[in-house]
This record gives sequence, C-alpha cells and structure tokens, in this order.
Amino acid sequence: MTSPRDASLTGDETIETSFGTIRLEQNYPTDESSALLLDQLDLQRACQAYLWFLPLIGAATWRDQAAETFGASGFGDFVVYQTLREKRGILTANLTTPYIGSFLSLADGPVLFDYPAGPTAGGVLDFWQRPAVDLGQTGPDGGEGGGYVVLGPDADATPYEDSGRVVARCATVNCLILFRVLDSDPKTMESIKDNFRIWREGSDPAPARFIEDVDREWSATPARGLRFWQDLDAALQQEPVREVDKGVMAMLEPLGIAPGQPFAPDARQKLILENGAALGELMARANQVNPRYTSPYWEGTGWYKSFDFVLEQETDTVLQLDERATWFYEAVGSSEGMVNPSPRVGQVYMTTKRDGDGKLIRADRTYRLHVPAGVPVAQFWSLTLYSEATRRPYDNGGTEIRDVSLDSRDDQLAFNDDGSIDLYIGPTAPDGAESNWMKTTGDDGWFVYFRLYGPTEAFFDKTWALPDFTAL
Repeated sequence: MTSPRDASLTGDETIETSFGTIRLEQNYPTDESSALLLDQLDLQRACQAYLWFLPLIGAATWRDQAAETFGASGFGDFVVYQTLREKRGILTANLTTPYIGSFLSLADGPVLFDYPAGPTAGGVLDFWQRPAVDLGQTGPDGGEGGGYVVLGPDADATPYEDSGRVVARCATVNCLILFRVLDSDPKTMESIKDNFRIWREGSDPAPARFIEDVDREWSATPARGLRFWQDLDAALQQEPVREVDKGVMAMLEPLGIAPGQPFAPDARQKLILENGAALGELMARANQVNPRYTSPYWEGTGWYKSFDFVLEQETDTVLQLDERATWFYEAVGSSEGMVNPSPRVGQVYMTTKRDGDGKLIRADRTYRLHVPAGVPVAQFWSLTLYSEATRRPYDNGGTEIRDVSLDSRDDQLAFNDDGSIDLYIGPTAPDGAESNWMKTTGDDGWFVYFRLYGPTEAFFDKTWALPDFTAL
C-alpha cells in the first residue's frame, strides 16, 4: 500500500487516498475503485460549481423571494426597502439609505426608462451581478437624470444609436434595476418616485409601481443542500450559456444539470450535490477569513477592502474566481461607484473577521472599535453588523435599524472630546456605552462592514486608518 504521491500507477498496486483505497490491476482501476474515483471527481466538480455560480444564484434567489414576499412579479414593480425587516432579507444590506429595486426579463424585448434627477446611486445589473451601466451620481446622468435603454444579449442596438438614450446591454435575459436614495429628506424620495417612467419597446412610458410598507421578515440567503441545485437548474434554464461558462457546464452534466433537460438526480447524484454544496460553502467561508488573493488595506490590521476585483470579474489572464466567490457569498450587487470609487464619489466597503490579536471575532465576547477623528468622507460613514450564517443584517432581537447599524448621522451616538468615537459589539455593553453598542447573541458569529460614503483623499493615501477591534 502506498500514497498517491509515491504510487507508480502501474501493474498491480494499492493506493491509499483521503477518500478511500484505490486498487489497480494490471494498470487499470478495479470497477469499485473507478466508482470511488468518479464519485470524488463529481464531488470536486460540485464544489467548484457552487463557487462559480454564486453570483447567479444570489440574484435569482433575491428575485424569487422578492416576488413571494412583496408581490413584485409584474413589469415595472419596484420594491422600496426601508425598514429593518424589509432590508434584513438582503445579503449585507446597507441599512442607512433606502433601496429601490426591480427585477426584469428582457426576453420580450428591450426595456426603456427615464431615470429621475436626484442624489442616488445604483445601476442596472445582469444576473452575474455585473453592472451594465451605473445610475445616478456615478452613472452617465451624473445625478441629473436621463433616458436609458436596456438590451438583452442578442438585441439589436441600431434603433437606439441616435435616440439620445444611454444604451446598456445585459449578458443575461434577467436583470436588476437597483438604486439607493442618498438624501433622507422624504421629499427627495417622492420626487424620484413621481418622475420614474418605464416601458417596453413599442409601448408608451408609464409610471413605475412602487411597493412600500410591507415590513415583513424574509430571506434572500441562497438555499443549502439540494435546494441550491434546484434553484441553480431553474436559473440556468432561463439564461444563455456564456463562452466562459462552458467548462463548468460540462462539470454539471454528470450531476444531472443541463439546459433543456429536467433536473431529476438519482440517489448517488443527490448525495454528491448535497455534500458539494456544503463543502463549497465552507470553502467560500475559508476565502472570507483567509483571502489569499490580497492583503489588508491598512498594513498591520485585519481590515480588507470588501470589493477587491474588477467590474468585469475577469482580467486578460484570469477569471477572478476566489475574489468573486468571496464577495457574492456574503453580498449582492456591484457598480462602478463600489468597485472604483474616486475622491468624494462612490462608496467604500471595509470588513474584518479578526481582532487586534489576530483571533477570529466571537459572539460571546465584547469588542471595542476606536474610530479616529476625521473619518475621510464627504457624506457619512456607517458600521453595520451581519450574521456569518446568513450574511444578512444581524438578528439580535432588535426592531430598529440602529440596533444593528450605527452611522455618523445618528444624533444618539456619543463622540469623544477629540472627535473620535468608540463603538462596541458584543453580548453586553460597557457601562455608559449603550448608545454606541450593538448586541450579539449565542454563537451567531458576526462580521461588519465599515462603509465610507464619498471617501476623500485621506482614505486613498492611507493617512487615515481604522485600527482593529479590541477584545474587552
């Protein structure tokens, strides 16, 4: 008996592997060994497919759950996510500004819309969560509003070349229009809703339908187990296979997933798919905790820039698989303003999973984050608490947004005399610090996003930096 590393792979040989014993007879694997090897091959492929399809399944899950929870299933239906319960369904939702979003199919032709002027940020995303175009302050309209047309993968752009509209093309049949209103004045929200028009090619402009005040708990966290693959199969039946996806699609065929074919896995395939989904998720978490493709943004800390890959998700030489899987495991969406912020424009998302001693942060300990004075933002900053299990805003029993998100516009926060502030996360608040504290519960491990809206020069030149959490 030998190890794979020392095996000759010739003649009669017994090889001990991490997944079982492989026997060769006159160079050939025995039938039992072949079955074992093919099971392992399919398991490895299922793990990689899980990581590959995270952006697609994240978008599809959000669409399906929004339709079920909010009744947003018609053309031009926009959900307004404002309350904690409405936002708590979204992966790593920003809790400081409202979201407005609509899922659309381009199967019936291009979609046109007139985007209103105002302080907004967002974009049109395909179902791989890549922006077809930004909207608002970081988009072509620059916050002044304008006309857009969204084309499907094969639609002809010629009729719109001289239309005066911004032409955006999606690589998928399904897409998402999503934006945030950055001004808290209710009049701004009303103006944006009043001036939004959307229609299909050949129809007349019409007001959008805004679905508000639903205030229900829901979840857009992708399913686990076999349900993950059922949801993936449903999404793949609707979307074209891109050139870059063909290799992974070949991996799925032996597991019973292929366009145009019903998904009916046998007992063997089900077991492999269920194990592959669990292992794939664990691999995604390992990427979160130990991102091998980058280093901390501020040297000597555990803070990473959350969105750490290019908009296209690939370069001239690689598809940024680990980078993409890390982000889309724990979050949704991308835009020019998120990926490539510039001084005073866009947003920055910083995250950490460790304290100042390099230890993973825990739900049963209390931590202090000292935020130095002069946070480099033209707008505001926020610290939001998320569950590692769901990747959604943390459920600690609170009913108000400030129970899980603190920001610089909050007049209940207590700042230090020098303009700095100490924020606390843990099961109990230090005496006198209740207004600066977010509660953790049980063994529900957590992480945070520290967001900078309109980051200024001191962020980019790193003359200002966040220190690590300190365990108390």
